[in-house]
Amino acid sequence: MAPSVLPSGRTGGPTPAPRRRVVVTGLGAISPLGATASETWDGLLEGRCGVRVLEGEPFSALPVHVAAPSAADPAEQLSRVQARTMNRGTQFAVAAAREAWADAGFDHGAVRDGAIDARRVGVSMGTIIGGAPVLVTADHTLSTRGARYVSPHTAPMVVPNGAAAQVALDIGARAEARTVVAACASGTEAIGQAIDRIRAGAADVVLAGGTEAVITPSVMASFTAMRALSSATDVHTASRPFDRDRDGFVLGEGAGILVLESEEHALARGARIYCEAAGWGVSADAHHMVAPRPDGEGIVDAIHKALTDAGTDIDSVAHINAHATATPNGDAAEVLALTKVFGQGVANVPVTAPKGALGHMQGAAGGVEAVATALTLHHQLIPPTTGFQTADDDNPLDIVTGAARALPKGDVALSNSYGFGGHNAVLAFRRAA
Repeated sequence: MAPSVLPSGRTGGPTPAPRRRVVVTGLGAISPLGATASETWDGLLEGRCGVRVLEGEPFSALPVHVAAPSAADPAEQLSRVQARTMNRGTQFAVAAAREAWADAGFDHGAVRDGAIDARRVGVSMGTIIGGAPVLVTADHTLSTRGARYVSPHTAPMVVPNGAAAQVALDIGARAEARTVVAACASGTEAIGQAIDRIRAGAADVVLAGGTEAVITPSVMASFTAMRALSSATDVHTASRPFDRDRDGFVLGEGAGILVLESEEHALARGARIYCEAAGWGVSADAHHMVAPRPDGEGIVDAIHKALTDAGTDIDSVAHINAHATATPNGDAAEVLALTKVFGQGVANVPVTAPKGALGHMQGAAGGVEAVATALTLHHQLIPPTTGFQTADDDNPLDIVTGAARALPKGDVALSNSYGFGGHNAVLAFRRAA
């Protein structure tokens, strides 16, 4: 390999090898709209709403009574023993990972049977609180019944890395079991880090995404005290991304997992390719723990980094899957950021906001929305934004409403995620060649 030449004329060692392209070959999701990725996708295309009124005594004392619970119980997809040793968020992750793995064309036992090298398969999972609800239950059991009634599974079910570890155990992945905790950008950052690991040659295949199960009285009470949750009682208007009358987000739950693979590995086995995971960008606001930068500059930085990492520019962007939680300040910051990035051309890039249908799935949001973005490129259809009716006067975005719309010209779709603490993460997906 010929040495590279530095600006001074000195040689700088071997020329770096071209980085590997990363493609999406499998998708899995369990969400308020369905038990699978395809059911979730159909629900988004049809503009259905997954928000429900919560029933039962634990929620009766709360001032907010709506959320977006999963359409399916993940425990039903596991053995009784497995379900007892996993918190609900981990159950979601394993169920979605199994679907994604099978969708990619792999047998469940492929790694353990030696068909795939276990040391070349990894897991990268995003979550926010892991099994914290389990700890709340254990503490209640301890105070009301005594120490002998606290489950021995409590400690391993509480740790945030439980989802990544259990997915790795289930598949047999040994390259790594990575856990990313970056607030509501967790799932997106986990996918981005998986892209980097495959590019670097540390793995050939990585199951990556996010999972969360936080529809609990204590979590809802906290968000209500922050005035972060929507106070609407009509499930169809509770989550209203970008809408002039938005008043907060709706909690959702579930998981979204992608199988990411080096292109050469996918082509060698004749895999179906949904799209290319072309690049990603991350930034920090360094502004406030729970409020975004009003000027949107952190978001701007993450978008520019994602486009640069993908080797492209704004002219190639055909679609934006927005973060848009339906909070007044959050949506306004994202609108301003997109306007800064795309200028007047922002009116020509169709935008959708899945949280109107799914609620805000917290650490799982980036994973499920990445699944939706991959399917948008694959089917060349953009789902409408459920719950949106009237934009702010200063919102120039072309928000897809009413019915699905054909994807316009352009190769790239962006999937945006932002979170408490000023985490900003953006994925850039490219149409499959």
